[in-house]
Amino acid sequence: MYKNIIPVIGLTVLTAISNPVSAQHKIIKQKPTATVNTGKPIPNDPAVKIGKLPNGLTYYIRKNIEPKNRAELYLANRIGSLMENDDQQGLAHFTEHMAFNGTKDFPKNEIINYLQKAGVRFGADLNAYTSFDQTVYQLPIPTDSIELFRTGFKILANWAGKISMDGEEIDKERGVIIEEDRQSGKNSGERIRKQLLPVILKDSRYENRIPIGKIDLLKTFTHDKIRNFYADWYRPDLQAVIAVGDFDVNEVEKLIIANFSDLKNPVKEKERIKYDLPDNTTPLVKIVTDAEQQYNTASITWKQRGNILKTTADQRKNIVYSMINSMLSARFQEILEKGNAPFLFAQSSFGGYQGGLVPGINAFQTTVGAKSGKDLEHALTAAIAESERAVRFGFLQSELDVVKKNIEAGNEISLKEKDKTSSAAFVGEYLSHFLTGSAIGSIEFNYADTKQNLKTITLKEVNALAKTLITKNNPIIIVQAPEKEKANLPTATQLLAVFTNAGKGLKPYIDNTINKPLLAQIPTAGKVTGEKKFEDIGVTEWTLSNGIKVLLKPTDFKNDQIIFSSFSRGGTSLANPADYQSADNAGIISQSGLGDLNPSQLNKLLAGNTGSASAYLDELYQGFGGSSSPKDLENALQMVVASALHPRKDTEIFNKWISDAKVSLENKNADPESVFADTIQAVLSSYNKRSMPYTLSDLDKISLDKAFDFYKGRFADLGEQTFVFVGNFDLNTIKPLIETYIASLPTLNKKTDFIDLGARTPNGNISKTVRKGLEDKASVQLYIHGDYDYTAANNVQLDALNTALEIKILERLREKESGVYSPGVSLSVSKYPVSHYYFVISFSCAPANVEKLIAAALDEVKNIRVNGATAQDITKFKSEIQRQQELNLRNNGYWLGYLTTRLKYGDNLNQLLTEKQRLEEVTIESSKTNAQKYLKQDNYIRLTLLPQ
Repeated sequence: MYKNIIPVIGLTVLTAISNPVSAQHKIIKQKPTATVNTGKPIPNDPAVKIGKLPNGLTYYIRKNIEPKNRAELYLANRIGSLMENDDQQGLAHFTEHMAFNGTKDFPKNEIINYLQKAGVRFGADLNAYTSFDQTVYQLPIPTDSIELFRTGFKILANWAGKISMDGEEIDKERGVIIEEDRQSGKNSGERIRKQLLPVILKDSRYENRIPIGKIDLLKTFTHDKIRNFYADWYRPDLQAVIAVGDFDVNEVEKLIIANFSDLKNPVKEKERIKYDLPDNTTPLVKIVTDAEQQYNTASITWKQRGNILKTTADQRKNIVYSMINSMLSARFQEILEKGNAPFLFAQSSFGGYQGGLVPGINAFQTTVGAKSGKDLEHALTAAIAESERAVRFGFLQSELDVVKKNIEAGNEISLKEKDKTSSAAFVGEYLSHFLTGSAIGSIEFNYADTKQNLKTITLKEVNALAKTLITKNNPIIIVQAPEKEKANLPTATQLLAVFTNAGKGLKPYIDNTINKPLLAQIPTAGKVTGEKKFEDIGVTEWTLSNGIKVLLKPTDFKNDQIIFSSFSRGGTSLANPADYQSADNAGIISQSGLGDLNPSQLNKLLAGNTGSASAYLDELYQGFGGSSSPKDLENALQMVVASALHPRKDTEIFNKWISDAKVSLENKNADPESVFADTIQAVLSSYNKRSMPYTLSDLDKISLDKAFDFYKGRFADLGEQTFVFVGNFDLNTIKPLIETYIASLPTLNKKTDFIDLGARTPNGNISKTVRKGLEDKASVQLYIHGDYDYTAANNVQLDALNTALEIKILERLREKESGVYSPGVSLSVSKYPVSHYYFVISFSCAPANVEKLIAAALDEVKNIRVNGATAQDITKFKSEIQRQQELNLRNNGYWLGYLTTRLKYGDNLNQLLTEKQRLEEVTIESSKTNAQKYLKQDNYIRLTLLPQ
């Protein structure tokens, strides 16, 4: 398969705060320079009922039946770390944690326990977050149980004003929050962030109110400090209840009135001050290096003041900005397809400052990555030159036409899917309205407004706005680089000179569009020669004249979606052992365009077309995958044909990819987590040559010609392919398309199977410790594994054990030991090349606690092995599975994965119809029997990462 040698890099490496958050601000009024079209206020969507209780609590209620029998309940608080006193830093976030540790009506952990028994998952469903100026609690809940649904509002009301703040629970939670800081921080990113915050948040309240707070204070604060914060700030005039789902709006309003009316505001309300981010009149420059930083990156940001989206003029301007961003992105993509590209990656875009860190403060940011410190100045100059080229010469009409087509296609989909829009999507809009004041336009209003704007936005208007992106004020230049590159980095003076040098010798952009059909000629159609029905699950199987099988499941889950995938056996396992590096990376061919079109030209040709498809190669299989609106399915199928018959070999794209991969591998060992991940990969495969992490010498063995030839060979005979289509289609309508594009694919009537490469997880007890890293942080992964009989019945029993173990590990390591933040327990099963299962327990913690916490984790494994799962945990497991299955059965993606997996493994397609029976077979006794069989530690692997 195409090895992901290069980790995902880009804008995220320059983000100082990991989660985009919103924050209120004080607008600095500026004198208008010209008459501006302010537009009309965007009217609120009439489908949402907005009200306010006498105590000031706001509520938003909307009936929405997608998904059915579900509701999204949220409690939003317009408070966060900005409201903390100096001796309360971190307590806004701490308060959020305490909401799950006992309230007036739900002592200790009863909220979590009650909801888990109803099938609501802690973390995945039930969750919360805290940022600078907001704390939000989310509770997705079923509505087909009246008692459960009503209790959901009671839980929200308890969070809003009835958290117990028990002293013993406060003290127990200190360790959990300290471990949260350790898990998400204690790395090069945190060390760099601490140096960057005084720059990107200079002279503001934000700089000194990072939500996690100060660790020393979190260890020592007295209980009254957090109780005072809760009493002062958790008050109804700063709160909103959001309810969207499959329910009666009037009944929900009554529930809100009944549960929240008795909440009271403090007699003496503290003023909620709006904080601003001041301008910087001179450029701010910061160069940061770290021993564990992997890439040389730089960014230049120009801050600007903007408006919250409230009017049609705001909306029009946002559309133009999105057009500019898309066209700039396309230009950078063209450069990155060239072997001599001056940067590893680059992007310029306009949007919220640092991902929306401070509402009302926007920014134009250019980000770049270079191969080395010596190359960084040149790379940054080249990247800024592209932005300057757009500002100076503007965009072309041909570029704007492409972007307009793509926006129009997305706009049409949003209207067609209006009755299938998820409740969670609406919640996001209402949160933004309450927290920032942004408009709530209806889908119909936004559709019509966007359609009108697409007709009237001119190239002149776009280019005029582009000229405002680079300003004289508020520039911030940041460099992040490995410590070893420190002497090679440009100085602050050199970085400032980039502004001048980037504009030298620029010429207007030349469009490289090629206007030709994807296929030179339409294939000669084959025929459907056989049909089989699976009535119970609504699936039809066609056998085609070339031997290919196609399974089709028409659905109404989405109005404008068809998704598909295919497979046949073989994959990269069939590669010549001497050339496996080339075969493993033959996936680069599918990223090189089609026929005579490189990726950029292909994107332009397909502008406005929702149909897309590509080929894939993994170790055991090869095939195709794609998606489309019903109207564009033909285009997606043409891409399948082109991927099989007209793959593209591009030397420049290949050379750029190899060059980037070398940079990645050269620096990878600087990162402790990368070293640990490589060790895990090697140990779990018993150091099998084909399964080992790639090295620089491996890259030298990759040949484009051999990769291309292997790719062509795997798609020369498609007779054993099986396709699965799921979505909104009619069998009669789709049939001619299948016959034309799938029944015409080449077949040679050969029988092919994959080869077992022999990679096996070692038996026995294995222990491996990696010492890498500068911080006081350890990572642990424990594997209990073995071969087994892969059956649906066995898999359900394993799932039950996994859930029980997950619950117990969380209770023990987090709640009782206070030694971790979010321990993970996962189950992985596979049938090929051998049937094997893995239980994995993973967590991060203080190095001093590693042995104690491993012992505690294994003690919980032993308890389940001796006693089986508890009746309560089995109830939680069954409820979770049943609730998730209700959602799955109305999801196209689930059906595509389900049908494909059953076909790959030769299982009965009707397997899911007997799922209830298998669940009933999960009992305390069965869990004990299976725990003794599958959780025994004969095959146990312990892997730990400790600081060097």
